[in-house]
Amino acid sequence: MFVVSAEEMRRVDLHTIQTIGIPALVLMENAGRAVAEEGMELFDGRRGVLAVLAGKGNNGGDGLVAARHLIEAGYDVKIIYAEAPESFRGEAAIQRDIASRLGIPYEVYDSSVIDWRGYSGIMDALLGTGSRGAPREAYAALIGQANLSGLPILSVDLPSGLDADTGQVFDSCIRATRTVALAFTKRGLEQYPGAELAGEVKVRYIGIPQKAAVEAGIRTFRIEEPLLSRQLRLEDYRLRWADSHKGTYGHVLVAAGSRSMSGAGLLSAKAALRGGSGLVTWVLPDRLAEPMFGQVPEAMLAGLADEQRGDWSAVRADDLVQLAVGKDALLFGPGIGRWAQDTAFLRTLWEGTDCPLVLDADALNMLAVAEDAAAWPRRGAPVVLTPHPGEMARLTGSTVSAVQRDRIETARRYAARTGVTLVLKGARTVIADPDGNVYINPTGNAGMATGGAGDVLAGIIASLLAQGWHGPEAAALGTYLHGSAGDRAAASRELPASLTAGDIIDHL
Repeated sequence: MFVVSAEEMRRVDLHTIQTIGIPALVLMENAGRAVAEEGMELFDGRRGVLAVLAGKGNNGGDGLVAARHLIEAGYDVKIIYAEAPESFRGEAAIQRDIASRLGIPYEVYDSSVIDWRGYSGIMDALLGTGSRGAPREAYAALIGQANLSGLPILSVDLPSGLDADTGQVFDSCIRATRTVALAFTKRGLEQYPGAELAGEVKVRYIGIPQKAAVEAGIRTFRIEEPLLSRQLRLEDYRLRWADSHKGTYGHVLVAAGSRSMSGAGLLSAKAALRGGSGLVTWVLPDRLAEPMFGQVPEAMLAGLADEQRGDWSAVRADDLVQLAVGKDALLFGPGIGRWAQDTAFLRTLWEGTDCPLVLDADALNMLAVAEDAAAWPRRGAPVVLTPHPGEMARLTGSTVSAVQRDRIETARRYAARTGVTLVLKGARTVIADPDGNVYINPTGNAGMATGGAGDVLAGIIASLLAQGWHGPEAAALGTYLHGSAGDRAAASRELPASLTAGDIIDHL
């Protein structure tokens, strides 16, 4: 599914109206009807008047069309204009006149406190994607009163007061029960905190063809059917050939874990196996390897010479490069710690290996402090980075709050600049590829905020790379599978808070 910014939606609208030739009034009529149908479902069985809060833009016009259709369906409706109806222009003014001729009851908000007794629900049609900045009066006051009403709220396209591009919210922002996204979901509905304030999001077709989004160059997608089948090859992942063998599905080398964090390597290796790879080798410094014998019986265990120190700082990077020869993917970083000259160790892996490379956890911190990382040569094989917001802030020399303010563009810019596939973890994980495509993952839950969940994700992505998926495909599909397993794991427990990283592996 396409995910659009405000500017992209404007371009799609113009293309549909001016090039394809579907009139704006037809689109508004379709939008209003779709909103009314969602309203009938949301407000079904509730007695009282439905309040339609209407701004003077096209969002208000959509609300006025919805008001008309709700009345025809037998609902009592009252329009509350945020501004004098005389200020309306364009298609919204036409809908205002239609509502007036039909005698739909209305009032113009005068900053007084609204008595919500007798009302059964609210439709928020105040501000749409064309709105910029914080809501001004009387919009801000209406938003505040709607939120305090205790009534269910249906927002048209996006909650008023929500930034359509980033998901950030202003002090005055509707807290919707349901949001009807028209034609396409908006970026702000797919990122927090906007995703929370939007409530349940329903995307409704209003006559804008998918081709219009393609022509407008939309390159941000929500991961769901048919994307899973067409671009991410989920069906290929589910099937296996009858005459295949373990070598068919790739060999992953997992370099992860240390004395204090052996579980990171354990989880990554298990996840790579459960992700479908036919062979997995878990590599550790020699002294650490022996205690791990039998911990993952399905995986091979390899030790690298470490002067009997049991520490990655004593391992030669060239030895790990040699071990990676013939492997189909290398995962490096989970739980390995930091040491002097570790960025040089990482660069040796970067330049010396020719298989796909997944960098997670401490490997990302090594990359972040490498003074000349931007000058490192582009690799022929894919590189996938899997940072959480803190690691992303270090990679970009920014702050966590800056990263979180616009996760989509932060990830897109970094991937395009560095030539890597970037997986920015968190609620609604964002995957960006070097060509400017971005995928937003809808699966997963708060129970997955637990130690080791990231190690599992890294193992799954490495597994898919070893099985032949390209970097962006492996990252996007792996993130989707990881979140889906987490959802199944949470559903199997009375409290999602009890979920552990091992539960995610068990539900792959």
